[in-house]
Amino acid sequence: MKSRNKIWLGVGAFVVIGAGAAGMGGPLAGPAAPNLGAGPAPGAAVPRIPAGSIALAQHTDHPQEAGEAGETRGLANLPPELAFAVRIALLRGHLLIGDELVKQQQWNAALPHFLHPTEELYGDLKDKLDEYKVPPFDGALKALADVVKARKGADYAKAQQSVTEALIAADAAMKERSGDWPAFVIETAVEALKAATGEYQQAVVDGKLAKPVEYQDARGFILQAARMIESVAPDLEKKNATALAEVRAGLIELKKVFPTAMPPRVPVKDPAAVLADVARIELAAAKLM
Repeated sequence: MKSRNKIWLGVGAFVVIGAGAAGMGGPLAGPAAPNLGAGPAPGAAVPRIPAGSIALAQHTDHPQEAGEAGETRGLANLPPELAFAVRIALLRGHLLIGDELVKQQQWNAALPHFLHPTEELYGDLKDKLDEYKVPPFDGALKALADVVKARKGADYAKAQQSVTEALIAADAAMKERSGDWPAFVIETAVEALKAATGEYQQAVVDGKLAKPVEYQDARGFILQAARMIESVAPDLEKKNATALAEVRAGLIELKKVFPTAMPPRVPVKDPAAVLADVARIELAAAKLM
């Protein structure tokens, strides 16, 4: 895990320097998600990163083209326990944005985010569930997706609870196996943020937010990463309060790109600037691992 972090951190530092950027203005579920905040003032400058820098930082973490399981292809190179945790985090991220859309009665927009856990993540999780003593929950995921597809609001909470129980069991097993839980949580959160950069890159086409689902995936992953970090914030503050403050400041900047569940008409930042934000967060997070 440490060697991979050092490699990506080197890339992140190169990206930030290339951008000419200055300073940043159950267990894994965490507390309630923070408000994503508003975008920058009209006309605010957006940092840009040379195209070569983006390709270098992205190619191991996300394919250039959209496709099934695209968000998880880069996870194959992670240590198995970290890969499992990141998949659980991304699954939660899908469900978070889906739940937000359901609460807004945006049933059609919500449905893909209840289908993605099965289509893109569960296949890589299922063979590990016995090892983590987590009962199979593909049936619960399908039932939840069916409820959303049928717009059965009265059945939604019950279907959602069945999935939540399975995820709580997974969280408990991961915590038991972890030698340093706060460090493991923040490392997992950083990987989720990196997945978000890939989704956002797919969402923006010719300077427009052309793919709402990918924008929403990115928002969900960022929400989940923030929840995870806050769930272990007291321990992280004891390790390095300054680094935690830098991570939080970076998340505030990142969240400005995703002000609402339904995407804004014009991107708040381009993908290169989002990648730079995540690189700065990772540089700060490394001090907490």
